[in-house]
Amino acid sequence: MNRDLLIKELREKSGEIWDIIVIGGGATGLGIALDGASRGYKALLLEQSDFAKGTSSRSTKLVHGGVRYLAQGDLLLVLEALHERGLMLKNAPHVTFNQEFIIPVYTVWDAFMYTVGLKFYDLLAGRLSMGKSYFINKKETVRRLPQLKPEGLKGGVVYHDGQFDDSRMALSIAHSCVENGGLVLNYFKVTGLLKSETGKINGVAAKEIFSGEEFRLKAGLVINAAGVFADSIASMDNPLAKPSIKPSQGVHIVLDKSFLRSSSAIMIPKTNDGRVLFAIPWHNEVVVGTTDTPISEISLEPVATGEEINFILHTAEKYLVKPPRREDIISIFAGLRPLAANPDNPASTKEVSRRHKITLSPSSLLTIIGGKWTTYRRMADETLNKAIKAGLLEKRKCVTSDLKLAGAPIGSSPGRFHIYGDRSVEIEKMISDNPLLGQPINPGFPYTRAEISWICRNEMPLTLEDILARRTRALFLNASVSEEISAEVARIMAEEFGYDETWQKDQIESYHQLVKNYI
Repeated sequence: MNRDLLIKELREKSGEIWDIIVIGGGATGLGIALDGASRGYKALLLEQSDFAKGTSSRSTKLVHGGVRYLAQGDLLLVLEALHERGLMLKNAPHVTFNQEFIIPVYTVWDAFMYTVGLKFYDLLAGRLSMGKSYFINKKETVRRLPQLKPEGLKGGVVYHDGQFDDSRMALSIAHSCVENGGLVLNYFKVTGLLKSETGKINGVAAKEIFSGEEFRLKAGLVINAAGVFADSIASMDNPLAKPSIKPSQGVHIVLDKSFLRSSSAIMIPKTNDGRVLFAIPWHNEVVVGTTDTPISEISLEPVATGEEINFILHTAEKYLVKPPRREDIISIFAGLRPLAANPDNPASTKEVSRRHKITLSPSSLLTIIGGKWTTYRRMADETLNKAIKAGLLEKRKCVTSDLKLAGAPIGSSPGRFHIYGDRSVEIEKMISDNPLLGQPINPGFPYTRAEISWICRNEMPLTLEDILARRTRALFLNASVSEEISAEVARIMAEEFGYDETWQKDQIESYHQLVKNYI
């Protein structure tokens, strides 16, 4: 993806009418743009910041059916998610993985209940099952999870779910959209909605963030997929629109792999306050979370509270031989869930749904809120089908259930560059031509100079944060070490894009301020 060429294409099409303009470049918006482009619609996506900057890069890194939804009796949601889980792993094998989970059990009743419940989970997955669940005794549980406290343990229940790299998945979807004729642009802020004389929405006003260049773009359909910012887009349509989102903050901490020492993940289905806790091996470290805290203010850069961090630490301490302390945390990240609330009673948490909601305003603004990463493809399908039913799009069939995402390798391609899929050969050739480019920038990370250069040329990063937070996962894996490589990454970016030392200094300073939220 070349951003300059995409902007040039946007200018050249300034007089044309897009079939679809999508506002928001997270999982939901990107999924809709890809669905639209692959059906043959002229699709444009605009994101005010970077792709997956918000919620979509701050998940628990799971592609899952939702074991806790099974316990709540929401079988339809679980069935849908398990089906989508299977499609996601099939269509994006370079960024998704089969992960083994173990639920430690401390009573005979729990052993029976979780074994039976997860057998049902397997049954619902059907032919897309990732592996059978089964009970293991205490000795085997401790062998597989050597850092789990053995006191009171009866055994464990093993099951399988998906794991993925969320922001890399988002980039793969963005690439796929462009490959299918769509156009996606980061750092393009929608500043207003255009309307016809009859009051129907027929386009957007937008601004390129860095240059300030303004655009008026016409479309037959505008879709609001702005996540936690969806209400602000809805208010552009109708200033009196009632709030439809009840945001909830989810916090995760990242620990050194020594706190788990296992390729299996731990799932605690019920903590003292009813939340679920995971400890998951991810990129050679351990992600532990999450929290579920209702909040009133939304931000592009949410910050974890001390209370949330302590909850995770105290809960992990009950189960791990080596209790994690505050000083052991190597990164902290917070994300906001755009939960769909009841507009007539937005303050009620009982009204908040984990499902997505699709609404069509009188002026034809199509809005989707809620949902989760695993079901992004289905959400996109339902959104466009609603537009078709409303007469806003010509009827065309969804094809994404069998659409391999950009980069998806035909066969297995193990190794360090697996996440780049079939494009990994380009990075390997750069290293072959100049072996110095294959050396890690810092011993604390595997990232090489070749990767950074390739990312600059192919993945539309505009800031140092774009590379260190989302193209690589340095910020999320070890915030302090990511600071150590920031100057060298900024230097490579400047070399690739022709930026001066002032740009490098400003980017490094801005990044160091950002890192404070992750330490």
